[in-house]
Amino acid sequence: MNKQNQHNQCRQRNARWRHFDNKSFAVFRSIKREVSIGVLSVATLACGTVLNVQAQETVERKQMQQYALDEIEVTASRTPLQELQAARPVTVLSRQDIQAAAVQSINDLLKYAVGVDVRQRGAFGVQTDISLRGGTFDQVTILLNGINITNAMTGHLSADFPVAMEDVERIEVLEGPAARLFGTSAFSGAINIVTRAAKQSGVTLRALGGEHGLYKTGASVSQVGKHMQHQVSASYGRSDGAVENSDFQQRKLYYQGHHDNELFDADWQAGVSSQDFGANTFYTAKYANQFEATRQYYASAKAKTNKGWIKLAPSFSFQRTNDHYVLMRTNPAAYQNFHRLDVFGHGLNAFLESSLGKTSAGYDIRWEEIYSTSLGKPLGEGHEKKVHGEDAHYTKHDFRRNYSAFFEHNIILDKATISLGVMANNNSALDNGLDFYPGVDVSYRPTNQWRLFASWNKALRMPTFIDLYYNSPTSEGNVGLQPEKTEAFSIGAEYRSEIFSGRVDAFYNKGKDMIDWVMYSADDAYHAAGFELDNMGFSVHTTTRFQDLLPNQHVLKSFKLGYSYIHQKRHDDTPIYKSNYALQYLRHKVVANLGMQFMPGFTGNIAYRFQERMGQYIAFDADTHTSTGHLADYKPYGVVDLKVQYAWKKWTLFGEASNIFDVDVVDLGNIPQPGRWMKAGVSYTINW
Repeated sequence: MNKQNQHNQCRQRNARWRHFDNKSFAVFRSIKREVSIGVLSVATLACGTVLNVQAQETVERKQMQQYALDEIEVTASRTPLQELQAARPVTVLSRQDIQAAAVQSINDLLKYAVGVDVRQRGAFGVQTDISLRGGTFDQVTILLNGINITNAMTGHLSADFPVAMEDVERIEVLEGPAARLFGTSAFSGAINIVTRAAKQSGVTLRALGGEHGLYKTGASVSQVGKHMQHQVSASYGRSDGAVENSDFQQRKLYYQGHHDNELFDADWQAGVSSQDFGANTFYTAKYANQFEATRQYYASAKAKTNKGWIKLAPSFSFQRTNDHYVLMRTNPAAYQNFHRLDVFGHGLNAFLESSLGKTSAGYDIRWEEIYSTSLGKPLGEGHEKKVHGEDAHYTKHDFRRNYSAFFEHNIILDKATISLGVMANNNSALDNGLDFYPGVDVSYRPTNQWRLFASWNKALRMPTFIDLYYNSPTSEGNVGLQPEKTEAFSIGAEYRSEIFSGRVDAFYNKGKDMIDWVMYSADDAYHAAGFELDNMGFSVHTTTRFQDLLPNQHVLKSFKLGYSYIHQKRHDDTPIYKSNYALQYLRHKVVANLGMQFMPGFTGNIAYRFQERMGQYIAFDADTHTSTGHLADYKPYGVVDLKVQYAWKKWTLFGEASNIFDVDVVDLGNIPQPGRWMKAGVSYTINW
């Protein structure tokens, strides 16, 4: 077989398109074989061992540069826009990033987004606080395939995902206020988890094992038809824990379906996340034997019409959270709380395209209802509600409705995009009628390589039920809290070429009535309070592709380097002894990733992360769990992770080591994080 025939066969076995029909799945339903797509980066593909590997990689890489699909849609506007058209930049953790990372949870993966602050209490995503641009964990909207799953009781539970990391196609991070896109909870930004769409019917089996009694098993099954797709995945994981009272069990079950025809497309999903875990010193360092069990249930459906002058996109969602907290695991009756949160959502987005641009308008309705033993207003004698499966009753309750209306218009020119819009909002817990939150985003593309952008947006956030009602001997909620408000400005520039890409962002967020839990003196309890607080800073993201820079070497693939800096300024002069959240921000963060390919199918990744956190915590003696009476500064630290992986036919084998130099890590208070942790796993896929 001559080289030309081999090359032609390779081209026939791989298909590429530059344009979709505005549906992320359209290519995959058109043929019954694998389609390779480059997303926001240059990909290298190998046709097969029958060809010379070096020559084939060069051919494939150049073809992918020419046909790179920068036209994927991202969550930067209410109107569907391609990534390069969007007026706001979106950081994307791609499928390649996910596969290369030495992590086993979405929460851990987000540590490698330079603009994201991840503060963990437990390993493997047991409980994680996620924030953006110096904000708090309650100020970020978490989306699952565009559906809001943010927890209204507390942001501590918002990152309890029903999907395993293996189910994720990409993660989109939109930094800065996005209220006119996603509603009131998108105060400092939004994170959208996009799950993988099955390309063909099949089953995948996975297993993982490691130190500290860790093991995890999982499976996914997909069925792909001409117009209908179904996919189910399930996983179970457990560990004895790497530190005292940090054992856990995790169960995840997720289903997604899709249907398309000439008239409309429809997507639906349902999931369950179940966790039981030793809560170590999660909420107070005085007690090291805390325990918590959470159950979260999700269901949603959305559709989009394909014909007509105006396209309609309705959505429905339901989320239930059951939470059981125990202060002393050996004596639950001494102090425990039960909570049940129900959230119903319904929205409609209408958009049209004309000679004037792309316009969208719509509304969003969200009902939030909580039954609890400690949160809410008293139900009154005789009106208590039994806790399912427990010898306890909910004695408190609260309910609120949030109504939002949106309007957005996008002017798309050859070299510029202007996106402007407004959200009108009303909440039943407030008595001030409608409030308006406008915003403008602008991007300018002077050349094919450069993009400049600027934005101005306003947003608000309603207090969570924990902010309003939680009371204990050491904490005091505040029913008089006002919604947080912010006015945010940002500018930046982006450069892209075959060898190098980079982005610089600078921002200034002016906050009012910002909510934090603070102590006013050393012997005081924590109080939920509001004050004026500004966050400002900048970040840098760079990617260097060695396969194009140094084409004669075949080991180094790419190097990613990011840095962020944040500074805060309070405008009031009220003395505060200690802040628990808002003033404990990352001053410096550095993230670096080196990707390597040793031979076909055999890859490696080394990742480094450094961070320095501002703020202080009351130091406790680790042995006696008693306060030392002194404030301790957070110590800066740097962590190195390593992963190697080998893919051969239907098999994938990998080994990874997190925190390989066994560095002491504390992200929150007196809660120690695991040191060095070795893991290894395997997956096997059968397609039909």
